[in-house]
Amino acid sequence: MTSSLRVLIHGGGIGGLTLATALARRGHRVDVAELRDGLEALGVGIIQPSNALHVMREIGVLDACLAAGFAWEVLTICDPAGATLAKIPQPRMGDAPSSNGIPRPALAEVLSAAATAAGATLRFGTTIADLTDDGEGVDVALTDGHRDRYDLVVGFDGIGSPLRRRLYGEAYRPEYTGFANWRVTLPRSPEVQGVVMSTGNLRAKALLTPITDDLMYLGSVFAEPEDFRPDPEHAHEQLAERLAGFGGPVAEALALVTDPAAVVYSRISQVSVEEPWHVGRVVLAGDAAHASTPHLAQGAAMAVEDALVLAQSLDAVEDPAGDVAAALAAWEERRRPRAMWVQALSRAVLKQETGTPTTPEEDELLKVGIPGAAHVLVQPY
Repeated sequence: MTSSLRVLIHGGGIGGLTLATALARRGHRVDVAELRDGLEALGVGIIQPSNALHVMREIGVLDACLAAGFAWEVLTICDPAGATLAKIPQPRMGDAPSSNGIPRPALAEVLSAAATAAGATLRFGTTIADLTDDGEGVDVALTDGHRDRYDLVVGFDGIGSPLRRRLYGEAYRPEYTGFANWRVTLPRSPEVQGVVMSTGNLRAKALLTPITDDLMYLGSVFAEPEDFRPDPEHAHEQLAERLAGFGGPVAEALALVTDPAAVVYSRISQVSVEEPWHVGRVVLAGDAAHASTPHLAQGAAMAVEDALVLAQSLDAVEDPAGDVAAALAAWEERRRPRAMWVQALSRAVLKQETGTPTTPEEDELLKVGIPGAAHVLVQPY
């Protein structure tokens, strides 16, 4: 029978709360240390593709995600003028829906409630002050004064991961891709029943993504200097300038963007930890280990897959003193190929869509294409 483990999860985002729920439901003792003072989630909405929804089913929150979001089955492709070019049904993993759009704050509420109900302890406004791994356990001091000894410490602390810097120094800093994401939440147009993607020869694409019955978000990616930041008083006008070549539903949505404060801007960076993702009893997961561009809508999906597979791998631990390292090695053997394939293909799609030269290796990846990738990613992981 699996022993009960004492686990600290550093980071209370999507991946961290998913892992907390999966582990606590298995009877493990789980603390989550989150630097933010509460659940306020950054960004706008998020797409949960079918493989992510499969994980949500496994941890018992699928129905809550669907109730808080907007499920959809078909991707609509339009030209820049808004004329429909294709409607592509999206594949499913098992009996999970094809896709669900959901506001990030709503997803944070669903996952935190599940983690707490399962028995995990969420500690807000704190981070790791000191950590000592002696091979048999990890002694941790948090900045809120809490101290404890853990069998495992998991870094789900994002692309800027402090835990990654603690393990590897500055070796794996985020790499800016040269592109940034512009997004804004708007009232949902009745015709937006799933993602509507407008693309063409504009070296850009625009997406309309439903996230509730009442809301959707408009998003687009553009090449931007690394030091660029939108003007706080004119961000909506700067976005309008970049999307001036689009008509149809994108133009209609853009006409509703009148508040510069509503525009969310984020640079797109990558992280690729080439060394093992675990050092002793400390392991990195999600964006801390393998952050990718958003072009396959798989960043959060890879994080929640990481979480579920890690929980499954720890099911084999009978002796916390000796089996944790083997479980981490088995977990990484399963996760690394899939996560890095997603990262490489997502970056290749970004370059293809923006007219950036691709490498021969990326050209081979692009033969799979986004529809092909969607079918691959609903296979068991």
